[in-house]
Amino acid sequence: MDMNSFSPMMPTSPLSMINQVKFEDEPDLKDLFITVDEPESHVTTIETFITYRIITKTSRGEFDSSEFEVRRRYQDFLWLKGKLEEAHPTLIIPPLPEKFIVKGMVERFNDDFIETRRKALHTFLNRIADHPTLTFNEDFKVFLTAQAWELSSHKKQGPGLLSRMGQTVRAVASSMRGVKNRPEEFMEMHNFIETFSQKINLIDKISQRIYKEEREYFDEMKEYGPIYILWSASEEELELVDTLKGVASCIDKCCKATEKRMSGLSEALLPVVHEYVLYSEMLMGVMKRRDQIQAELDSKVEALTYKKADIDLLTEEIGKLEDKVECANNALKADWERWKQNMQNDIKSAFTDMAEENIHYYEQ
Repeated sequence: MDMNSFSPMMPTSPLSMINQVKFEDEPDLKDLFITVDEPESHVTTIETFITYRIITKTSRGEFDSSEFEVRRRYQDFLWLKGKLEEAHPTLIIPPLPEKFIVKGMVERFNDDFIETRRKALHTFLNRIADHPTLTFNEDFKVFLTAQAWELSSHKKQGPGLLSRMGQTVRAVASSMRGVKNRPEEFMEMHNFIETFSQKINLIDKISQRIYKEEREYFDEMKEYGPIYILWSASEEELELVDTLKGVASCIDKCCKATEKRMSGLSEALLPVVHEYVLYSEMLMGVMKRRDQIQAELDSKVEALTYKKADIDLLTEEIGKLEDKVECANNALKADWERWKQNMQNDIKSAFTDMAEENIHYYEQ
């Protein structure tokens, strides 16, 4: 794979460090640091929910202070994602973890689930912070700095229900018409996304299955080892006792090595693969929004062809829509290359780290 850029979110390993060498001489331009930690449970008469502490440190002049601390719940993250999509319809917004977990994985509000979500929310905010355009979004700044009542007030300032419904109706009408002449480069992009989605979903399922099988193997070994200790206690022949204890010790070592490998799977591989499953869904949405903008332009051009009245008004609308389509296309093209490079870095690094974990496992 082409390794032209280095994502700051990329997990490091001895092999992946090779790819960072050429970046050592470049200055560190990062000026926004975000941490998501300290999940806290809240119980009201209506609902139970978790809030997360968000600490932001920055040297940017547009912020009133250099450090902020706020608490946010999952709904607030959803609001931020929606505002980013609204403001930048053809930029690739980082995905949020799902609201509801897959049945059979873990219970909601279970410690493991909360920790997994915390890490995903941390990644979500830092990916926005590292994005050259999204990082300067005003709603993102409000999300990081406003107190709960200020955020609630800011949310109410958005467009009214009727305005949002009008936008939705227009978008649905455009998507129903479809795009007659999607540019070749976006056809290639669409085909790439479909193939990528199939492959990453398959990798996600296989990875989850491997983890489940490792977990079952680990649980059985934990019960298996002590049996040899009990057996050795009932034997009188010293040589047999030593042999049985040796087997128990061997199983214990295998148990610890398996636990370490499971930890590598759950921390290094599974989150990365699943994030890109969610990214593939996001990309489908981005392509659909781009097509809607173009479909709206196509419909106006078609109306101008068959309609003699209001030609001046239609011509003016077409001019504005042509600019809108051009901006949308350019934004998506620029973000697409950036996303592909980050994706290649992230997935290559995750696979490399997992390969190293497996080597260490079999050595042990």
